Amino acid sequence: MSIRITIVGLGPGDPGLITREAWATLESAPAVYLRTRQHPGLDALPPGPEYHSFDALYEQHASFEEVYAEIARQVVALAREESGVVYVVPGDPSMGETTVRLIVDQAQAAELPVRLVAGVSFLEPTCHALGCDPFDGLQICDGTLLAQRLHPPLDPDVPALIVQVYNRQMAADIKMTLLGLYPDEHLIRLVLHAGLASQSLREMPLYELDRQDDLDHLSSVYVPPMPAPSSLSSYQEVMARLRAPNGCPWDREQTHESLRGSLLEETYEVLEALDEGDMASLCEELGDLLLQILFHAQIATENGDFRLVDSMGHAIEKLIRRHPHVFAEEEAEDAQAVLLSWEQIKREERGEQAEAFTSMLASISTALPALAQALAIQHRVARVGFDWPAVDGVVTKLKEEIDEFAQAPDEASRAAELGDLLFSLVNLARWYDIDPESALREANLRFRRRFGHIEADAHRKGMALEEMSMSEMDELWEQAKSDET
Repeated sequence: MSIRITIVGLGPGDPGLITREAWATLESAPAVYLRTRQHPGLDALPPGPEYHSFDALYEQHASFEEVYAEIARQVVALAREESGVVYVVPGDPSMGETTVRLIVDQAQAAELPVRLVAGVSFLEPTCHALGCDPFDGLQICDGTLLAQRLHPPLDPDVPALIVQVYNRQMAADIKMTLLGLYPDEHLIRLVLHAGLASQSLREMPLYELDRQDDLDHLSSVYVPPMPAPSSLSSYQEVMARLRAPNGCPWDREQTHESLRGSLLEETYEVLEALDEGDMASLCEELGDLLLQILFHAQIATENGDFRLVDSMGHAIEKLIRRHPHVFAEEEAEDAQAVLLSWEQIKREERGEQAEAFTSMLASISTALPALAQALAIQHRVARVGFDWPAVDGVVTKLKEEIDEFAQAPDEASRAAELGDLLFSLVNLARWYDIDPESALREANLRFRRRFGHIEADAHRKGMALEEMSMSEMDELWEQAKSDET
């Protein structure tokens, strides 16, 4: 069967970069259909064919998706009606051309043979201008797709080239996405009209990207790697290197079991940074906590149990599944509706419709600290309505538990009543949206500071603490409290 659709790449713009095959194909065609006339090499094309373009469709439709779909539909329709159609796109047909993919898919469905005539893509002259080799690991990203994301799908330790940065609004959307990964002062390079006489290269901090007035369809942005390794991939490489046969003897000896204490310690150091509101410390401690996660994932990878991508894949799939009001068509009026939906989805995941019953509290770890476990339990049951209608009921229950503790007849009873009392205190904290674990840690810190004031005073006086009277201690305690405020 003869070719019905020929798709030709015109190269990046310089007429000298049009291939001989492309030129011969155009020269022999009675009619040529251009995706757009916005191409610097158009005036140098062979004079024989009758040239048509789809530029009018860009004004008739609200989005590029609609434009591309209509172009594809018309090209395939022409192929059916005529003995063949020649369709021309900038650059190379296989690179960054949505219409080509749509045309090929529809032509295959209609059993219409398609031929692609390769062209020089935008990539070659752009890399020439930048002096970079794409084989060194260049990431290439369509700016129109990047602008739609909230976080860039990029490795900050690998250079990236962002194409189709065609106006200031697109640049602004791309910049906001990139700022989720790169600092606003990160130096980037804007490439304009690569491969043409008007080519220019401009370096600037990322925050200035959308302040350029001369952006057009021949604009690309080069984002160099971060000055020091900072990606998850690099972190994993360091961890794998430490565990390698010629790595660190201590790291190689560690197991899931031996790292349990370190995981807990790093978690509490993160909590301490949060309690103190120290963002610099939180930044550092989160990195240390992530090290523990990577450590366990590396050990699991070496044992053939799972890889980090498996853990992340499970977590991503679960988050999407449990948020149908964000990722599907369902709606949630408020946070309470979200929690109820969350519990229903979790019950379905556990298969509670089957004969085997599983408590909704089963997934709360018994390894949690007691206060945190109590809070998690109370949050969980409150989602299904097992809760006081107002905080007054909690306060009444708390007073009741205090009385029962005071009247406990023996040590075992007192221990049980104290547990109930603490559980009620946690419930009161929940009602006032206070994390009891954090509140108690902060109380511990306050006690340390205030008691340290007493110790410092005794040290200055050359006294032992045992020699200081209770009234002196009380006075110093109150002074420390006053200093805090």
